[in-house]
Amino acid sequence: MAQVPEDIGCENAVCIAKDECKRQVIAKDKTAREIQEFGGTESKKCGKFIQK
Repeated sequence: MAQVPEDIGCENAVCIAKDECKRQVIAKDKTAREIQEFGGTESKKCGKFIQK
């Protein structure tokens, strides 16, 4: 599986780890070069999670 660059942000309001993830931070402060929504759910985080 391809690695996702660290400057890709995420907007996923239901992800269990959204408040711990650097991707959510850069999406909110608009420093991400691109914004996607990864597969985190209410019970698990996605495989693209980056600790903030």
